[in-house]
Formats: sequence, structure tokens, C-alpha cells
Amino acid sequence: MAEFMQFLLSGVTVGAVYALVALGFTIIYNASDVVNFAQGEFVMLGGMITVFSYQAGIPLPLAAILAILVTAAIGVALNKLAIEPARGAPVVSLIIITIGASIFIRGLTQIAFDKQLHRFPAFSGDTPIAIGGATILPQSLWVVAGALMVFIGLWLFFTKTLTGRAVLATANNRIAAQLVGINTRYIMTLSFALSAAIGALAGVLVTPITLTSYDVGISLALKGFAAAMLGGMGNPKGALVGGLLLGVLEAMTAGYISSQYKDAAAFIVILAVLFAMPQGIFGRKVTDRV
Repeated sequence: MAEFMQFLLSGVTVGAVYALVALGFTIIYNASDVVNFAQGEFVMLGGMITVFSYQAGIPLPLAAILAILVTAAIGVALNKLAIEPARGAPVVSLIIITIGASIFIRGLTQIAFDKQLHRFPAFSGDTPIAIGGATILPQSLWVVAGALMVFIGLWLFFTKTLTGRAVLATANNRIAAQLVGINTRYIMTLSFALSAAIGALAGVLVTPITLTSYDVGISLALKGFAAAMLGGMGNPKGALVGGLLLGVLEAMTAGYISSQYKDAAAFIVILAVLFAMPQGIFGRKVTDRV
């Protein structure tokens, strides 16, 4: 039982990170129907900028805030310089642009920083906490709490604010949204800034546990996309549930079978689910919105 609990806690921690990445995918998808494969690089930037800001002498809380703000600005620049000029292009072309942006950001990060693995001190120390015969790091609680807070914030944003509803209206019909007075360019800019900030927050929270490097974004983007698809692309609740399920599945596969098969097992199950439910677990709610 203790062994199972240990794998479960590890899976929830990793799954919370996947959920944050999936939430970033969800925001941009809701605003533009574009899948942003540079989302993983936002996570990497959050960690890397925090590390080097902290090493430069900036207090850790300020370094984390700086990383989130700078990454949000990079998200806005990505929209303004790459996505907006290609607005009339097919969605596939826009997706390819985001892949190119991911490669570009990764290359610049490698030049600006280095290729080494980095971390900074955990927020609440490294003394493990015993839960049900297993142990969990205090930083893992920060990761899970951060994912839950972001999810609640996004739910309130999309359902209780005019701006959030404008995002949904823009996703549903961009031209109709413009006709009723919604500034769709502003919505797109806001979506990229918010998505990048959430990705950076994930990087800040998880770096003390998993370390960070210039190339960690590739895997995170793929896992976050898989989590978003599993839960239902465009649905914040689906992103949270899909991320947690994917994390737990990986942990159980690594613990009871082999760590060599955790990635393959996860994607096989996801493919099976998507064959049975093409819209994902909560996809129906997305397709029915007006």
C-alpha cells in the first residue's frame, strides 16, 4: 500500500505540471483554434530565467515574478511577430509556425544561457512529508496547489467575466465576435500572454524538483498536448483531469512495469481513449458551447 501511495503522489505531482501545460494549450486554442507547440518552451523559460536571475542576486520571489512577466512578454511577441501576420493562413500552417517558434526559442535560450541542468532552492525546504506510509516533497504540494489555483482562476475567468466570455465568443466565431464589438486582436494578445505566464509558473514551481535545461520544453509540450487531448481540447476541466490522469498513469507504469515504457504506455492509452471518444473525456461540453 505504501508503494502504491508513493507512485500515486509522484504521479499527481508530475500530472499537475502536465495539467498546467495543458491549460496553456487550452487558452490559446479557445481564442484561435491554434495548437501552440511552443507552450513547453514557456515552461522552460520560467525555470531558466528564475535560475539565472536568482544566481545574479535577485531574491527568489522577485526572480520568479520576473520570469513570469518576461515569459508573458515573449508570448505576446510570438503572437505579434509570428501568429498575427499569418492570421489568414490555414490552421496547419499556424501550428507549423509555433513549432518553428519553439525551435527558435530553444536555440536562443541555449545561446543566452547554457546547456547544463539547473535548479534553485525549494520554496519550503527539502524535508519530505510523510503521507500514508509514503513521502512527498513540500515543493510537490506547491505544484499541485498551483495547478488547482490556476484551474479555479481560469474557470472564474471564462465563466464569470466579460473578457473570458469574449475569448469563448472569439473561439466560437471570430467574425461574429468582431461584429458585436469584441476586439479579437486584444483577445489573442491576452490569450498568448496568459498562456505564457501559466507555462512560466509551471516552470517556476517544478524546477526545484525536476531541474531545468534549455531542451526540457519538447517533452513537456508533447505531454501537455496529450493531456489536453485526453481531457478534451479547449476545456479547462479536461486539461486538469487529463494532466493528472496522464501523470498517474506514467508513475504507475514506471513503478510496476519499467520506466522505459512509461511514455509508450501513456500514449497508447490516450490513443485508445481518443478512438473511443474523439473529443476527449469532457469534449462534449466544448462542442456544445454557444
